[in-house]
Amino acid sequence: MAERPLHPPTRATPRALAAQAHFHSEAVQAVASAVAAHDVVVVGMGWNPHVRRARAALDAAGVPHHDLDFGNYVTGWKTRLAIKLWAGWPTYPMVFVRGVLVGGASDTVAALGSGTLRELLDGSRDS
Repeated sequence: MAERPLHPPTRATPRALAAQAHFHSEAVQAVASAVAAHDVVVVGMGWNPHVRRARAALDAAGVPHHDLDFGNYVTGWKTRLAIKLWAGWPTYPMVFVRGVLVGGASDTVAALGSGTLRELLDGSRDS
């Protein structure tokens, strides 16, 4: 599968770089801090059934998680966009295990089923 190209920072003006760096930086910092401080973090939004599914799967597996929510389908879209840009993940939820982006709800369920999530938690995998 071909990688998605990224626009190189060397091809942006100082003004554009500053705008990127400050775009909802408080929310991005909140997520980055939570990912650094907690073993499992679920970043979500209100009203999203996939966020609920990921959290329910973690609960059923007995995996404690720290939850962050940013708006819902009608509010907070710019904040969520900034977090998507930071993480490089296009949808919600975003599930992080020991700093590793696992993906969304389906990815979390698959990682629980395969044992990959437990391996990440136990540190038996490079993270």
